[in-house]
Amino acid sequence: MAKRDYYEVLGVSKGADADEIKKAYRRKAKELHPDRNKDNPDSEAQFKEANEAYEVLKDADKKAAYDRFGHAAFEGGMGGGPRGGPGFGGQGDFASAFSDVFDDLFGEFMGGRGGGGRQRASRGSDLRYNLRISLEDAFQGLQKTINVPTAVSCGTCNGSGSEAGTEPQTCPTCSGMGKVRAQQGFFTVERTCPTCSGLGEIIKNPCNTCGGAGRVQKDRSLSVNIPAGVETGTRIRLAGEGEAGMRGGPNGDLYIFIEVADHPLFQRDGQHLYCRVPVSMTTAALGGDIEVPTIDGGRSRVKVPAGSQSGKQMRLRQKGMPMLRGAGVGDMYLELAVETPVNLSSRQKELLREFEEVSKTDTNPESSSFFSAVKNFWDSMKS
Repeated sequence: MAKRDYYEVLGVSKGADADEIKKAYRRKAKELHPDRNKDNPDSEAQFKEANEAYEVLKDADKKAAYDRFGHAAFEGGMGGGPRGGPGFGGQGDFASAFSDVFDDLFGEFMGGRGGGGRQRASRGSDLRYNLRISLEDAFQGLQKTINVPTAVSCGTCNGSGSEAGTEPQTCPTCSGMGKVRAQQGFFTVERTCPTCSGLGEIIKNPCNTCGGAGRVQKDRSLSVNIPAGVETGTRIRLAGEGEAGMRGGPNGDLYIFIEVADHPLFQRDGQHLYCRVPVSMTTAALGGDIEVPTIDGGRSRVKVPAGSQSGKQMRLRQKGMPMLRGAGVGDMYLELAVETPVNLSSRQKELLREFEEVSKTDTNPESSSFFSAVKNFWDSMKS
């Protein structure tokens, strides 16, 4: 049976470039693969035919010869060919040709071709440090020294992992590539080298201090600048202050997560502060001055209007928290809590009864309005 034209097999024109030929072969390889066509007894032959065509057309020299002489270019000793050439048509070149497409399809996921997967020096891990500070510290900002347990570069071998005077050697299993390939049917699967764990090197004489890791565990003291205005959840990144990399690789980063402790006097909402201030019944009724604290440690005098009720809010401008890395300061809000007197003496009780007797409706307008509404409700229910 006469062999079909290679361009016809792949479904491309004679003027197709290398990229078009590869894309056409990828489509054919997926379409004709025997694993996807188990009910078609001709699928394997068709798949090999497509593979044969691609093996010729992907090579510029073979393609030029084919364009000039056709199939005769690879017959009768004209340079070997798809069927008669050394190795081609057998399992080795067949899998090799298909692995080109496999690499193209999955190469990025598997770590790329060739030596792209080698990682002789790997980056160190990032570290997290939780730092709890007071609200006053968050208001002022502070410089704080922290101790971070981490892996640091080994001083004995300078991070190489090898004993002094020796060098890491190229891994004999992967030849320094960090990955090995295994043939599985039509596919070539690439895996991390089990001997060197993807580093591409092995250490014959490991450093006695670090055991070949190139790093050792140690506590580090770091001075950290906490800016004013931080709040719970603020994250501070210290580049290069994380774990040392393996065998001289770059350090990871250190992330400091801030938690601001609750305060006995102030509650925070963003840049604003809230403070609940108890006032006596007489001060709320008659009015007067009270002294309240501020977050900076100072004091502010506030005038309580006569007739103030519980829940009344008053604002002190720019007495709140500074904005993080920005201009401006929040406000502080005071919420009055009118306190009912307790533990009264006989005389105090007597005076309150006298006050109750001389009180008029307009003295307690809110309660008078409420009980008037209650009376109307009951009357309507009776009718």
